[in-house]
Amino acid sequence: MEFDFSPIVDNWRFLANGLGITLALSAVAAVTSILFGLVITLFRLYGPRWLRPFLVFYIDTMRSIPVLVVLVWIYFAFPLLAGVTFPPFWAALVGLTLHIAAYAAEVIRAGIESVRPGQTRAGLALGMSRAQILRKIILPQATIRMLPAFGSVLTIAIKDTAIATVIAVPEIMHQTEIVAGQSYRPIEVFTVAMIAYFLILFPVTRGVDRLYHRLAHLGRS
Repeated sequence: MEFDFSPIVDNWRFLANGLGITLALSAVAAVTSILFGLVITLFRLYGPRWLRPFLVFYIDTMRSIPVLVVLVWIYFAFPLLAGVTFPPFWAALVGLTLHIAAYAAEVIRAGIESVRPGQTRAGLALGMSRAQILRKIILPQATIRMLPAFGSVLTIAIKDTAIATVIAVPEIMHQTEIVAGQSYRPIEVFTVAMIAYFLILFPVTRGVDRLYHRLAHLGRS
């Protein structure tokens, strides 16, 4: 069997554009997911009691539904209900954020609750407010402890962008499918896509791991 990589060479700009959209969608989805997860966690731990069951229900619901279903529902069903249509990129961003934020919320909650309660009591004894304790004592330690899990959240955000091809987001997987269909060279084209994902994800996972090992001592108490 002969391999022909000329379709990749001929369409490298087309594929590079898809790679750029993948990177942009991944980065924005990771940031928005973590921020939304932080908000959910803070309201769950420190907000009114009546709100907690709704937040727990949201977390359990998102973790029970495949991300593909969430994306398709937001892109096709939500406009019928609300009369608001999202462009493919923004529909993917909203869907990924809602889905990944549920996992991020659990990671953040576990990190915050891993800090010993005695440190909160010590902060109160020193006259600090709960907001100051959270900002200056709890979150700095919890963030270090959460780094490995945050690496997994970032990895999920990057890999799940490939699912956005079902709603026509022109990311790398979508562009790859087009080139493969036109060139009849799926082995070569999809192999390049697989290598591209590896080159993105491997440095991210290794980088987060090295960062954690350098800062791990700051999270011990």
